[in-house]
Amino acid sequence: MTETEILAAVQQFSKSKMGDDETGHGFDHIQRVVGLADRLVQQYPEADRVLTVTAAYLHDVIDEKLVADTAQASKEVRYFLAQQSFTTDQIETIFLIMDNMSYHKTLDGTAKPLPLEGKIVQDADRLDAIGAIGISRAIYFGGHFGEKIYDPAIQPRTEMTHAEYRNLNNETIINHFYEKLLTLKDLMNTEAAKKMAEHRQQVMLDFLAEYKAEWNAKA
Repeated sequence: MTETEILAAVQQFSKSKMGDDETGHGFDHIQRVVGLADRLVQQYPEADRVLTVTAAYLHDVIDEKLVADTAQASKEVRYFLAQQSFTTDQIETIFLIMDNMSYHKTLDGTAKPLPLEGKIVQDADRLDAIGAIGISRAIYFGGHFGEKIYDPAIQPRTEMTHAEYRNLNNETIINHFYEKLLTLKDLMNTEAAKKMAEHRQQVMLDFLAEYKAEWNAKA
């Protein structure tokens, strides 16, 4: 199979799994992460583009917050990749990326070091979590799960565990910016992503300032 044929098959598989998502992690998100990862990988020729783009397409397919049976989902992905002629080592690299790039892994300290391809995909995923798109996704996700939008009496949580991070009863949508989204700029791996994150960070800061001014009838 050619590179184009492989990636077309991976795209279709991802779409079949994530096309119906209603949490802000749907196929539109996948496509943006792929686009960002493909932009970033062009600046790092030592990275394997096929592995990078494949991991970007599949990064949410086995995510615990989106999939009821992660073991079964992982089994399906492994079978699919083998059918596309990925080697055992390539499949293990893709799973290393998928299993260790999530933000919650940084909270419990269980994340394994990512290869360059994984760092690029992680950066792309984090870039799509901030800026104007990040604002809309945060509101969409919080609304889907019935989160409170804002309550000045509820302070942002600090030094969360994995369990606390997943407990949406203790979070507001606005606090999520302080608890996670505003921290992502400084967690970018590549210099290219760090530069891209600067503008998106300012978009969020401007939004929060305006939101609170309007909330307090000051604007």
